[in-house]
Amino acid sequence: MVNFTCRVTVPETVLFRELDGESVLLNLDTESYLGLNEVGTRMWAVLTTSPTIQAAYDELQTEYDVAPDVLRQDMENLLDQMLEHGLVQIVEV
Repeated sequence: MVNFTCRVTVPETVLFRELDGESVLLNLDTESYLGLNEVGTRMWAVLTTSPTIQAAYDELQTEYDVAPDVLRQDMENLLDQMLEHGLVQIVEV
């Protein structure tokens, strides 16, 4: 379970490329990658620029018409996948 008081950072070895709203993340060290649709790409953008995961959640809650628990679960799932592939790091603030 991800702690929403933490912050998401991106390792220097991770590349992000966006094309027509979709994107690909690639870890150059492990060659692991993950493709994101438009919603995943927006989540990535907000998560990697917000001071905390909670702040990202709050911002996304205002942008999408989705139940709070569904958004929270979707964010946790995406973060778990990105952590598994070494595409992000979670740091305490």
